[in-house]
Amino acid sequence: MANKPRQLQEGDTIGIVTLGSPLDAQTINQGINMLKDMGFQVIVGDHAYSVSGFLAGTPEQQSADLMAMFRNPQVKMILPTRGGVGVASILPYLDYPLISKNPKLISGYSDITILLNVLYQYANLVTFHSLMLLDFKPGTPPYNYNQFFNAITRLTAPWPITNPPEMQLVSKVPGNVTGPIVGGNLTSFVGTLGTPYEIDTKGKILFLEDTHEPANTIFRYINHLKLAGKFDDCIGILIGQCSNCEPAYGKTFEDVIDEFIVPLGKPLMTNIASGHGLYKAAIPFGVNVNMNATNRTLTVMEPTVIA
Repeated sequence: MANKPRQLQEGDTIGIVTLGSPLDAQTINQGINMLKDMGFQVIVGDHAYSVSGFLAGTPEQQSADLMAMFRNPQVKMILPTRGGVGVASILPYLDYPLISKNPKLISGYSDITILLNVLYQYANLVTFHSLMLLDFKPGTPPYNYNQFFNAITRLTAPWPITNPPEMQLVSKVPGNVTGPIVGGNLTSFVGTLGTPYEIDTKGKILFLEDTHEPANTIFRYINHLKLAGKFDDCIGILIGQCSNCEPAYGKTFEDVIDEFIVPLGKPLMTNIASGHGLYKAAIPFGVNVNMNATNRTLTVMEPTVIA
């Protein structure tokens, strides 16, 4: 049984950390003010505003901020400001036994994908592929907030993960499987292969999404996963969007799926709203999810949080 964090309630404290690339102060402050307007208290990590080239502080500083949030009994949820690069560099500095004993809500996507999967694997913590602080701004679709708050507050199950009405889930290979979801941003977690933090897909539904990568690079990463045995171990495959992923050599992202993932024969569903797309479903890692690729449904089978 995975460690489930407590549900978020109005008035709770949210800890803000920057664990990858820096984010400008105006965007950070905009998100903090929106959270406060929603009725939450906010604590900001010591290095949340730091800038050190393409990193927001050193890995030691960033990991110290994260561990401070896990240690702080006031903090109910940890919300990274953004992804970017560098999240993998904090992993050796984390105290996983302490995290396991202090489960808290944590959400994100992009390079934060690496942390979400490692916290599930090393601390048995339920995590959420959903919003970050930079998403708390004017113009964010209500769908995104509805998905986010449903996942981190709802005490009952089952419940469906659904796309916006104008986006249809697509069944590529029929089948019906149930298991935890792992994965997320393809570019980010491919970089962990061959390390102690390599993603574990055995008995899992493998979820993939990406952004700003040409089709030939997506093929390279997919082939890397295949050679690493990650498709052999998984029970099903869920594909999100590849936003701003340009064709290459006459091949598109969809062609890569059809020509290199469909033949694997695993139950396969595509076009889930997620990650870098405009619409962002909330996808929990660490709880059982039923993926019915025949009926094109995705159903969370157990509560993701506790009271």
